[in-house]
Amino acid sequence: MSERRTGHTTPDTPTDPAVPGEPAEHAEPAEHADHAERAELADPAELFRHGLRLLLGKDIDGWVALWDEDGTMEFPFAPPRAPSRLDGRAEVAAYMREYPDQVDLRAIPHLEIHRTQDPGTIVVEMRATGRLVVTDSPYEMAYVAVVTVRNGRFHHYRDYWNPLGLPDSWHPEDATDATAAEGTAA
Repeated sequence: MSERRTGHTTPDTPTDPAVPGEPAEHAEPAEHADHAERAELADPAELFRHGLRLLLGKDIDGWVALWDEDGTMEFPFAPPRAPSRLDGRAEVAAYMREYPDQVDLRAIPHLEIHRTQDPGTIVVEMRATGRLVVTDSPYEMAYVAVVTVRNGRFHHYRDYWNPLGLPDSWHPEDATDATAAEGTAA
């Protein structure tokens, strides 16, 4: 089963242009979102889409609140000096803390969510666009993520982003270990 969201809209349903197929009435301003209530979203696809809205709204604290306390985030293709695994919400929070200072994420023009045999696990294909803040250069990255949700929160997130897709202006070897890959997860 697959939910393909590539910007298709119907005349009677206004959409949020940043997340394909998202009804505009669901795109709450980040400062008005009730994170505890939103974190209890049981459907993995809905939780994932809500997380994208938070990231697009630069609400990193809200996105981190969607994580299970013991959740794990993995980056199998992480570049040198970047973390390949984050254990627990606190590590995810530290990794994402400066995300808006690294990447000005502006849109998710392509989003496909595939359901699996496990109702708590989805496979996501998406493309993110925006700007790298320091260099003001374009940012465009394709992602494939395998996401498992337990008790309405992200429990395991394996992010297969391609570090070779980073522009030449991105030099993680010049960054500290803690911030080398910040801004590359979505």
